[in-house]
Amino acid sequence: MGVITASGECAVTVAPARMYKALVVDAHNLVPKLKTQEVKSVDIVEGVAGEAGCVRLTNLADGNPVKYYKHRIDSVDKNKLCKYSLIEGDLLFDKIDKAMYTVQFEASSDGGCIIKNSTEVHVRDGQDLDEAIIKTAQNKETEYYKIVAAHLLANPDLYA
Repeated sequence: MGVITASGECAVTVAPARMYKALVVDAHNLVPKLKTQEVKSVDIVEGVAGEAGCVRLTNLADGNPVKYYKHRIDSVDKNKLCKYSLIEGDLLFDKIDKAMYTVQFEASSDGGCIIKNSTEVHVRDGQDLDEAIIKTAQNKETEYYKIVAAHLLANPDLYA
């Protein structure tokens, strides 16, 4: 089938540095707090949180059809750009070779930021994967950014 791509953009009124710290550096602590119905835990199993080479294991809540997945941060840079990959899990690995993600936190004129994200899924030869699955996941990610922004606005000292 080839490659499926999806992208999204989300404007929030929180500074890029705070959003970056919440979503990249400290995601292993913040995600289980904000997604209590979906995520049981996020553990750093390799490397240093928020740095290239860091591997995070996400264990999903009981009753979820997906039990776990692992992401590896492939690169980060001073411009608040993070690239990471899905490297393991019971999530579509019978149909895909790899999935790669990019998230960029850009300053906006109101002091907040614009978060741009993209997903690239490489589907195995001979397999079909509904593009709607990827687009739905992409939209859920964008919605999560809004939840994090609201949490940070309600807690102005967090990641300041």
